[in-house]
Amino acid sequence: QKEMVKSKYSVRKIMLLEFSQYLENYLWVNYSLEVSSKAYLMSICCMVNEKFRENVPAWETFQKKPEHFPHFFKCILSAALADESEGYSLRDQTILLLFLDHCFNSLEVDLIREQVQKLISLPMWVCLLKARLDLELKKTPKLKKFWSLIRKSDEKLSEKAREQADQERRFLSRLIKKFHTVLKLIPPSGSVSMDVVHYCERFIELMIDLEALLPTRRWFNTVLDDSHIVVHCYLSNLVQWEKEGHLFSQLLDMLKFYTGFEINDQTGVALTENEMTTIHYDRITSLQRAAFAHFPELHDFALSNVAAVDTRDSLQKIFGPLSPNSLHKVASYLCLLPALPENVDTTYEKEFLLELLVSRHERRISQIQQLNQMPLYPTEKIIWDENIVPTEYYSGEGCLALPKLNLQFLTLHDYLLRNFNLFRLESTYEIRQDIEDAVSRMKPWQSEYGGVVFGGWARMAQPIVTFTVVEVAKPNIGENWPARVRADVTVNLNVRHQIKQEWEGLRKHDVCFLITVRPTQPYGTRLDWKKSFVEQTGLIYVRGCEVQGMLDDKGRVIEEGPEPKPELKGDLRTFRVFLDPNQYQQDMTNTIQSGAEDVYENFNIIMRRKPKENNFKAVLETIRNLMNTECVVPDWLHDIILGYGDPGSAHYSKMPNQICTLDFNDTFLSTDHLKACFPDHVLKVSADSVTLQKPPFKITFSVKGNRGVKRKGENEDIDSEKNALFVEPHVIPNRGPYPYNQPKCNTIPFTPTQIEAIRAGMQPGLTMVVGPPGTGKTDVAVQIISNLYHNFPEQRTLIVTHSNQALNQLFEKIMALDIDERHLLRMGHGEEELETEKDFSRYGRVNYVLARRLELLREVGRLQESLGVPGDVSYTCETAGHFFLYQVMSRWEQYLSKVRPKGGKTVDITAVSEFFPFHKYFANAPQPIFKGQSLEEDMEIAEGCFRHIKKIFTQLEEFRAFELLRSGLDRSKYLLVKEAKIIAMTCTHAALKRHDLVELGFKYDNILMEEAAQILEIETFIPLLLQNPEDGFSRLKRWIMIGDHHQLPPVIKNMAFQKYSNMEQSLFTRFVRLGVPTVDLDAQGRARASLCNLYNWRYKNLGNLPHVQLLPEFRCANAGLLYDFQLINVEDFNGVGESEPNPYFYQNLGEAEYAVALFMYMRLLGYPAERISILTTYNGQKHLIRDVINQRCGNNPFIGRPNKVTTVDRFQGQQNDYIILSLVRTKAVGHLRDVRRLVVAMSRARLGLYIFGRVSLFQNCFELTPAFSQLTARPLQLHIIPMEYYPTERKNGEHPNHPVHVIKNMPEMANFVYNMYMHMLESARQYRQFYASQQLLPPPALGQESEPVQVSTEEEDGEDIENDTKPESTSETTVEVEGEKEEEAATKDEEHHKMPEHPGRDSDSEGEEDED
Repeated sequence: QKEMVKSKYSVRKIMLLEFSQYLENYLWVNYSLEVSSKAYLMSICCMVNEKFRENVPAWETFQKKPEHFPHFFKCILSAALADESEGYSLRDQTILLLFLDHCFNSLEVDLIREQVQKLISLPMWVCLLKARLDLELKKTPKLKKFWSLIRKSDEKLSEKAREQADQERRFLSRLIKKFHTVLKLIPPSGSVSMDVVHYCERFIELMIDLEALLPTRRWFNTVLDDSHIVVHCYLSNLVQWEKEGHLFSQLLDMLKFYTGFEINDQTGVALTENEMTTIHYDRITSLQRAAFAHFPELHDFALSNVAAVDTRDSLQKIFGPLSPNSLHKVASYLCLLPALPENVDTTYEKEFLLELLVSRHERRISQIQQLNQMPLYPTEKIIWDENIVPTEYYSGEGCLALPKLNLQFLTLHDYLLRNFNLFRLESTYEIRQDIEDAVSRMKPWQSEYGGVVFGGWARMAQPIVTFTVVEVAKPNIGENWPARVRADVTVNLNVRHQIKQEWEGLRKHDVCFLITVRPTQPYGTRLDWKKSFVEQTGLIYVRGCEVQGMLDDKGRVIEEGPEPKPELKGDLRTFRVFLDPNQYQQDMTNTIQSGAEDVYENFNIIMRRKPKENNFKAVLETIRNLMNTECVVPDWLHDIILGYGDPGSAHYSKMPNQICTLDFNDTFLSTDHLKACFPDHVLKVSADSVTLQKPPFKITFSVKGNRGVKRKGENEDIDSEKNALFVEPHVIPNRGPYPYNQPKCNTIPFTPTQIEAIRAGMQPGLTMVVGPPGTGKTDVAVQIISNLYHNFPEQRTLIVTHSNQALNQLFEKIMALDIDERHLLRMGHGEEELETEKDFSRYGRVNYVLARRLELLREVGRLQESLGVPGDVSYTCETAGHFFLYQVMSRWEQYLSKVRPKGGKTVDITAVSEFFPFHKYFANAPQPIFKGQSLEEDMEIAEGCFRHIKKIFTQLEEFRAFELLRSGLDRSKYLLVKEAKIIAMTCTHAALKRHDLVELGFKYDNILMEEAAQILEIETFIPLLLQNPEDGFSRLKRWIMIGDHHQLPPVIKNMAFQKYSNMEQSLFTRFVRLGVPTVDLDAQGRARASLCNLYNWRYKNLGNLPHVQLLPEFRCANAGLLYDFQLINVEDFNGVGESEPNPYFYQNLGEAEYAVALFMYMRLLGYPAERISILTTYNGQKHLIRDVINQRCGNNPFIGRPNKVTTVDRFQGQQNDYIILSLVRTKAVGHLRDVRRLVVAMSRARLGLYIFGRVSLFQNCFELTPAFSQLTARPLQLHIIPMEYYPTERKNGEHPNHPVHVIKNMPEMANFVYNMYMHMLESARQYRQFYASQQLLPPPALGQESEPVQVSTEEEDGEDIENDTKPESTSETTVEVEGEKEEEAATKDEEHHKMPEHPGRDSDSEGEEDED
């Protein structure tokens, strides 16, 4: 405590204490009633607050020893109300407020909820005014009953218990009064104590959080309203302080918003605009009635119509002249203040009384109206406001004026609004970075004549030559802003051809920013990054705009399309852009009313952004449109999304429309597999003979019905029925005689848990599958899709994933199953990366359909010829349809009448083949078509042949629309809306294109989301609403989410949004926290069992599939290495551990060199380069390792480059056989302390994992103990077996036949690898000389150990970041001239002694997230 108080609660001191498990190992273990001193309490609160700041679990320690928590909590409550005289300073109490806020935000923890509920429940209304209490109870009669029950139960309590209960009920009311006294401490001028300001900010934050949660708001909102705290705050001195009170004012606006939120506090139902208007009118009319009855001076007001008196100005005119006593009487009549006794003057100031009445009765603009009037582009006022868009390096100490995403939301509107604001501000942060980068590169300076001169240039920005507003359209009816505003921007593109093309390539809807700078600094001044960017560059205005297109010579917009763009002469280019009408209206109003300058006459820079990062406006428009439409979420999902009710209510077992019988198609491989998948069930198979008990199976489950009370005797029968499964094998009808007619079948032996996930996915409701690394998430997803496709052919399934890569993996597996290709469609731009010849994009599918149509019509022509029918019937789908009806069907019916005669006559087996009318057509099928062994078999073959023919005509009938629709666009729309049954897109594409999809009438019944734990909350929600509701109901039947919340969450670049607002929490994670039932896959088949142990402790019983123990690759040891995983300790190299050339750009040269040396060693032993990846936890280290590789071995054909060098975060979802991992940090654990990052890092390797790090640092980290205790159980120095080449015969765990060499440090390893390399070169040279003297062709000396190097030098975002030279294959390099070998050895020697420099941030880091 002394340490902390002395350092004024320094974050660094608290971090050290928390990291050393001060709370777990000392404070809470030893806590008892006797030791609960002030210092003890404050220490515990500091540790809990620090855990929340670091984003690590905070309550686990208390849950292990919960008996003292109630007493501890009681002490905290009394400390929070204590005076400074009792030893609690305001700084102490600010810490206590933060602790309480964390408690109220952790209602999912039972231990916390029990204590918090005592503070906030109906009994807390004892602190209301008597008149107000009666009014509230009268509004809700049900509460009146509860109130009388509470009164009765209170009477039975002992004196002490009643006093304790009263303290708890009045706690928040007393806290509000305490805050009021603190707020008064702030003087109107002079100096202000920041401790007081911070206390006030934290208090308002606590009030906002209590108002924004329905369980607390329900009772607290009335208490808060009765205290008039919002009015007191708006009239306080703190609001007048421009700088110190800025954050307080912003928080106050948020609190005001939530106090008047459009919701019924008691029922939790969202209020419509009409209901809000009714409430407003009721308030005014009750005021008018009071005025009419008791205040003759307000007679005119009482008789006025509501619209004439409900504005702020008119209310102030009416009530302003009244005396304070009269105002008090009006307020007390409305139950707002206690009654004023006769002949006693009021103690309240007139300003307060007036504001109380005015703010309560003024007309409020509705939330949706406010939102529609809000500009979507950020301006300079928001972009550089640290309270709402904090810098990258937010420490987590102060509070911010940002909404939070926790477990529960008030209404869908609240849910969307919080996400809208956070998404908007997070995009603003990225826009700020882009503006600062582009403007600083342009180097704006003041010219000699006072104008602007640009001393530099930027790829993404250009000086504006001219800017003119060309159209301001009239407002739409009912709006006060223009319908549209368009402007022309001219720039001079006197730049490199490639950059000129980029500017000319600006497309419709691309967003640009118009900037005004008026620099005050003379020519040649350098920017100082430590000082304000805005002041140095003289940046005055920023406005957003959306490109409509580039203008041609005649001033017309060049339309996008297949036609080539016209060639324009010269360098001047003019773009037509749309400005934001809301922003334009605000700016013009400001110009007219306050005489400010016209913003739109001064722009001198236009900035564009990378298209990938520039979709924020479209997403914001989508969210805004959602809030303006009647959001129809299925009834079974509504409460779960808001976080209320039974979290398991949408599980299939509780759904009213559960399906009894399901066709599992090819899910099971055999009857034994089926039995193994349902170990607790009794199988009743309908087919008696074993030969018939073959998949596919239809299974009938016993569905629980609520059919009244069971009699005792029935219980046993019902239990046995419940466990019985009725299995019905069925034969898939013959599809035709060609080999390609045979259905493709699943070959994966699913585990019982995977089968449960598949079963849940086929049933209606919400299915959540937690898939640890390597447990076959994608296979389960694909099987669910396939089964839905076959069980419900009329339904459509939407697949949504986070990344194009995951979508492509899913698609490649779907194509391998029995799903008709014409029903698949892939939306967005990722289809180019599909590793297949086929194009599944919209236009690709249109081309497929047209090509397929021609193919099928050719088949019709062949059939016509075989039947000898004259005429051209294969010309169109329509003529083919007539041909089928009149020629094919008639022959088939005639044939059936011969082989299936009436009257039960027997038919000769040869008749089936003899009368068959399509022999000639099927002449190209494998012969003979008919086996002639049994009548049933031959009849099935004949019907299969007819099914084949019929399918041709069914498809042509489906394709007929493509003959009528002429344009590619119409055809692609038809395909999307009518033809496709399985539609796939990324969550970003869904958010961008929602409007277009809804307009088209897009429909779907099922959603399957892969990587659901990596998708932002709002991007998970939008795909639920890509269709219009039918009769006010959503047609969505199933929502399947597959993800892993123990791996990394969505990427949020700004720490403040990530930590303070909890924006990184995915909807999947929130559902898990709420207790929604999940199916946890429990068998992995990716990694060795020993590697799996490094992360399986994080999951519920994660085991291994049998092949992990049986396959040779898992049983063999890693050649040349004694262990299959090892943590290698790396001490400082040349006295340096981690370094930080730029903030948060961490590097560690010793580890980088060691990791590369190990890679080179493995390559020299013969490991293929594509099976090794080097990962690290920081971007800075990634760049350093790439530099070291370029210097040491990148262009060396013997060694080459590894498959990937990237960060752990970027490698999520990928895997490789051998992973070399660098942990970088040596001073603090950093962001590896997030266990999710550790799980990802440990689970990327299949066969070998080698980790370089500072052991003393990481082994002391409490959260990482389960993994690091296993790692440190093995030697901490690298153990290698240099004489053992790849691949080895040695079994994993066996002692090697060759000597083991222990490497002590990095320089030793580097020297060892260098000597080994030189020795190999020398051996190869002698080998070659020997064979040259024998005049024989030299065999590939090193080729035995080293396979050809296939190097993937591609960066994740598709840019080639390494050198252009690709290494040749090793077999060629062995036949080199002797002199070349020596020369290469010499250069290698030179390179070895040359250490790489620290790279700064290079262009490569732009496309990637900055970890930490």
